Amino acid sequence: MRFVGGRDASTMRLLPWTGTGGKPCYVVGDGTGYVSRKADEVEDIQLDMADELLGHAADLLAEAEAEAEAEAEAPATAPQLHFLAGRLRESLEQVRRIAESRGSRLEAALAQPAPSQPPLAQPQSNSETSP
Repeated sequence: MRFVGGRDASTMRLLPWTGTGGKPCYVVGDGTGYVSRKADEVEDIQLDMADELLGHAADLLAEAEAEAEAEAEAPATAPQLHFLAGRLRESLEQVRRIAESRGSRLEAALAQPAPSQPPLAQPQSNSETSP
């Protein structure tokens, strides 16, 4: 374990992917290594995909609602909605995992004592020039 400024620089990070059998994967470090950088990239991709999926869901459901109001057949079929629900579930699992990972890293950072800093220098009065 490394100590930087009197603090433990290593923390355990839940990675945005799973191992064999769906078991969680972790990396231990200060968050600056190769695996941590790759995890950041994967999280960014997963969050972007979740945003795009939400947009697609909103469009598909809005079209279905508009068609239903016009008393026409809804363009979204049951298989399409089933597929969308499956992708939304997968995306929600990924986003939840990211939130858990970031939340535990934030808790660990907040639990660390602040590094000690030297006291601020107090202004000195010059007794020879003071009245």
